[in-house]
Order: sequence, then structure tokens, then C-alpha cells
Amino acid sequence: MAHVYEAEIAGRKLTIESGYLAKQAGGSVVVRYGDCVVLVTACGTETPRAGIDFLPLVVDYVEKTFAVGKIPGGFFKREGRLSETEVLTSRMIDRPIRPLFPKGYYNEIQVTATVLSADKENDTGVLAMIGASAALCISYIPFSGPIAGARVGRIDGQLVLNPVHQDIPKCDLNIFVAGSRDAILMVEGEASEASEEEVLDAILFAHKALQPVLDLQETMQKEIGKEKLAFSKAALSDDETARVRSIAEGLLREAYATTAKQDRRRKIDEAGEAVRASFPEDERAAKGNLISGALKSIEKEIVRGKIHAEKRRIDGRGFADVRPISCEVGVLPRTHGSAVFTRGETQVLATATLGTSQDEQRIDSLLGDFKKSFMLHYNFPPFSVGECRMLRGPGRREVGHGALAERAVAKILPGAEEFPYTIRLVAETLESNGSSSMGSVCSASLALMDAGVPTRSAVSGIAMGLIKDGDNVAVLSDILGDEDHLGDMDFKVAGTENGVTAIQMDIKIGGVSREIMLSALKQARDGRLYILSKMNEALTTARGELSQFAPRIYVMTIKTDKIREIIGPGGKVIRGIQEQTGVKIDIDDDGTVKIAATDGASAKAAISIIEGIVQEPEIGKVYEGKVRKIMDFGAFVELFPGTDGLLHVSQISKLRVNTSECFKEGDMVTVRVLEVDRDGKIRLTHKEFETEGQFKEADPNSLPERTERSGGDRDRGGRDRGGRGGGGRR
Repeated sequence: MAHVYEAEIAGRKLTIESGYLAKQAGGSVVVRYGDCVVLVTACGTETPRAGIDFLPLVVDYVEKTFAVGKIPGGFFKREGRLSETEVLTSRMIDRPIRPLFPKGYYNEIQVTATVLSADKENDTGVLAMIGASAALCISYIPFSGPIAGARVGRIDGQLVLNPVHQDIPKCDLNIFVAGSRDAILMVEGEASEASEEEVLDAILFAHKALQPVLDLQETMQKEIGKEKLAFSKAALSDDETARVRSIAEGLLREAYATTAKQDRRRKIDEAGEAVRASFPEDERAAKGNLISGALKSIEKEIVRGKIHAEKRRIDGRGFADVRPISCEVGVLPRTHGSAVFTRGETQVLATATLGTSQDEQRIDSLLGDFKKSFMLHYNFPPFSVGECRMLRGPGRREVGHGALAERAVAKILPGAEEFPYTIRLVAETLESNGSSSMGSVCSASLALMDAGVPTRSAVSGIAMGLIKDGDNVAVLSDILGDEDHLGDMDFKVAGTENGVTAIQMDIKIGGVSREIMLSALKQARDGRLYILSKMNEALTTARGELSQFAPRIYVMTIKTDKIREIIGPGGKVIRGIQEQTGVKIDIDDDGTVKIAATDGASAKAAISIIEGIVQEPEIGKVYEGKVRKIMDFGAFVELFPGTDGLLHVSQISKLRVNTSECFKEGDMVTVRVLEVDRDGKIRLTHKEFETEGQFKEADPNSLPERTERSGGDRDRGGRDRGGRGGGGRR
């Protein structure tokens, strides 16, 4: 029996239905909004996975192309690996629900959101977030939900809940928010240099709008929810806990008094080994998770206690202090732009590569096919944290961090009209101890300026943390990796000196008030501006010229009806121009021609050829043309490539002359355009340029009968003679 629950959200009906599809899943719902339909299921095992000390949760958001009536491209004609959009949406669902499972719960959980229908208006990611929470709430899996998600945009100064896709480009602020009844759990978004107050107002606006969706899920859970699996967190005995503390506490305090990350990690590992060695061998494997949990509790107590009691952090910094920063640009000789940004033990090398429209990324999505001319790719190799691991393709974390940095930097790029290049940034993490994603923002901004990209301003980013115990609240700037793991909230803010361009938040606790969040955002702004000042010491503005190794793109506009003449039959003409000059040519449907060349001479040659092809004869203009064909009634003269005009014998000289006695094919002759008729036929004259003694008057008996017409000589039957008539385009 299907159960249907409805609510009106942003003027549209939201429906959550259960008991209709996928009934054997632990929890299953179908979420509808407009013509969007998303099936979300939640399944879990009844026993924990052995040998792990983390929650084995997997979230997959999958877009089916049949949802918009499309057949997948490619050879196999079926959906393959998740796209970047699917990965990012999966991460946005995972992050807010992960903290809501019981601590120490190690049973496998899989949440799958499948887009069955998409109307290209409503955000299916929002429906997937709501469906994930609803499916978990009515399932047997222990879950401290419900939660809900919403997107908020700002159009013409007005906040809009769940804007349709067509309105997203109009938004100068676009933020996705997930939250529970009394807490904001996750924020992911971008803005066009908005203030901290404006960003926070948008977040709180979205959180308020979640309440009706939470009501709906609570009703569902009460009416159709399954009984939850019984779970009680296993723990060491009091004696075992005391033993762990007696062995580890002193070693851990010594470790957290060490400022170098690798030395600290080594001391922490030594403490763990000492504790495990105190347990009989047969108990180590069985109680490994419990021992690790006890050690983490002591670590958390030491770090948080030191922060609140001593007002100092792991490495001795104050709450608002940023680690030492160094910036270098132009570090690689043959890249178009490069920069190294080092902040403490985090170091990122960014490179900028400029290409043409042929280098754009072509994306096939539910919203249609489109091209992407700006890309930022983030890599996190294992050596950056001193580990040995096989190199594979980018994981979800790398995709997510790259997308965050890309959003931050995209806001300061010039428009395509001003800078018609495809831009690829690559951020290579060389060292990591706290927010390499924000290091990527800083190094990417510098690499762009080093490449000569005329960015509107520099952009920097900073990672922040929050530790809250009762009324004691500590906001930490430029957090370390350990502070990230042991804190209650971490967020990343990127922007210019004028405002925020990207933000990401993960909040693990409730009770974080507007005042606390605003204070944290303002402290982040101070840190961001400090980092910008350090970046300005390396490079204040973009270089005046592009790298000598970067292509130069020249833009010209032609009439759309001339495009086919440049391309030629089967692309013959455009290929010939490229082969002759060594340039790359891209032609848009609106007549924009982009010519990419490594030197000005090649570009100039290509432009000259194209101008010759597309130019049109002007009445009264003088041309130096080449005689292409001699006829008894005149000569056909090439004014410029592809265009001939008729120099009638009567317009050659003031004398009566014979054409074949005046010119031969290949001669250059100065002519003026007399007329271009409706059919494009061109009449020329040479009389005014005739020099004394240039031509001899012909024997009258050798002259043909002449009657001048705009279309050329005709015989007495009215038929054209000479084939080409009055000349024109070839």
C-alpha cells in the first residue's frame, strides 16, 4: 500500500511517497517536485563490518538519461561511472547525514538516489537530499534525523527558495543548505563577492524554509517507520579504560606539544602501539576499534582542553593567527603560468594553461549538452602526507575540493568577450596539513595572474574551525588537520577584498547561533585579507603580456552568410588556411571567428586571407586586380580571392580596342567598381587609369559587335556569352 505525504514548498507541491517502488529496500521513497521524480533507497547490514573504526556509509546519486528522454552517448549506450555533478551531489548528501548515525556504529549503509524523471527546471539534488533523509527515517537503520535540503538564490536583491534552473544564471548568490530542526548541518555555495552578513542571511533563510519538509518526514516516521535496529555502543571496561589512559595520556600530551605534523603523528602512533601492546594478543583484534575510540577520546580531550584552558592551539598559535605564508610565481619555465603557495605545512603548486575553444570540455548532462571553458583540477598525491599508495584517478574528495576552488576562482575571471581563451588550472598538493583546497584557491589565483589572465582581482581562501563546550566558544583561523578532525565545525571561505565568492560548511553540533556564525565569518574575512596581502607581495596584478608559449587569440566578426565560404566544401578552405599559416581557427554560429596563433605574423596572414574571402566589393572603390580570363567582350578581373568583376571592352580605354591586344591572363590592372547589381554581378572600369599610349586603337574590321549590358554581352538570341556574365562571387 502506497503512503503519500504532501507539502507546498516555494509555490510548488512536494510529494514523498513510500510503499510503491523498491519495497524490499530497508527504506524507500519516491520524491516528486514539478515533473522531477527521484527514487531514494536506504539499505544496511544487521552486523558490523569487522576490522574498521569508521562508519562504512556509501551515498550514490545517479542520473539516468532516460529521465529526460535521451540515449547515452558513447559506444556502450548505457550510463557509466558517475559524472562530476553526480559525485558532487553524492558528497552533499553524505556530509550532513554522516554525523547523524550513532558513534561506534560500523554496520554498512548504502543510500542510492536515482533520478527517474527530470523537468530541467527543478533541482533533483534537493529532492535526493530530502529523499535520503526520509528513506533513512522510515528504515530500520539507526538515524538521528530527519534533515532536509534547499537551495537559495538571490535575484535582483531578493532571496528565492529553490530557484528554477533557468534563473540560476541570474543569481548573484547561490547556496545549498542542509539542516535539521535546530541546526544547520551543511552549506555549499558561491556568491559574486557578497558580504558575510548577506551570505549568513541566505543560509538562515534556507534553514527556515526547511521546517515544513521536516514536519512531513516526522509524520512519515511516526506513521510508517520501521522499528530501528537495537544498538548499544560497545566500550572497554573501566579497568581497561584506566589502563589506556595511564599509558597513553602522557605520551599524547607530549605528542600534542610537538608542532611538526610528522613528528606529532609518529608520537601518536607510538602511544597507540604502547596501548595495544598492553592487551593480550587475542584481545587486540577483537577490541581494536574500542582501543582506537578510547585513544581518540583522550586526544579530543587534550586538544580541546588546551584550547579552552590555555587559549593556545596545538602549534602554539592564537585563535586568529595564520601560519607563515610564502608565495612564488613563475616557478616553471614552459608553463603559461605557475605559482607555489605555502602556508605552514600546506603547499600547493598551481599551473595555468591557456587554450582555444577547441579545448573546451564538452559535457552531456540532464540539462542538455554544453561546453565548459574554465576548469580547475585538484590532485592530492599520497606523498603530500608522507604515505605510500597506488595512484588512481581522482577520488570524490579531490573532485569536491576542486569544485570548491573552481567556484571561488571563477568569479574573478574576465568575460569571454574580453578574454576568449579556454583556461585549465591544475592544483597539485605537495604538502598537506590543513586545507589544501584553500591553498589551491590562492595558488590558482596567482597562477592566473602569472599567465597574464586579466582577472578582476586576486582571490584567497581560508579554512576555519570551531570548538564549543557549553558557553565556551573558540573560533580558529587556518586550522590544522588535527583541529579539523577534533572540532565541532569546520568551514572554508574564499573571496576577494570585496566579498565572498565561495563557501563550504560542515557543522557537527547544534546550538551554533547566528551571532557565533557571523563572528566566525568576520574572523575568516580578517584572515582572508591577511592572506591576500601576502599574495600581493608576490604579484599585485596580472602580468601585462601572456606567456611567450601561450597562444594568441585574435577575434574578428563576419556576416553569418559568409561562414560557409570560409569553411568551404567539406572544410577544404578552412583546412587550407590552417595548413598554410599554422594557426587554429574556430568559427561560432554568430559569425565570431577566433584565430589562435603562436606568433603575430601567422595570425596576420590568416586574418588577411579571411578578410579577402569575406570582403564585398564597394561601388566607387579602386582595386588592383588580376586578369583571370580574356573574352572578346572584355576581361574578367579578380578583385580579391573569390570575387571577379567584368571589365567590359568599352570600359578598358577611351579608344576602340580589342581586349586580347590590351591584356593577357595574369596581368595586374587598376580598376574602379562601377556597379554591383542585385545578382551580385560587378561592372568595372579602367578608363580613368589609362596612361597615354598604353593602348592602340584596333582595326575596325577586327572588332566584334558590342552592346554593353550589366550582365555582359549577349548574342542576338539574348543568351549570355562568356559563361560568367558580369562577374561576381566565386
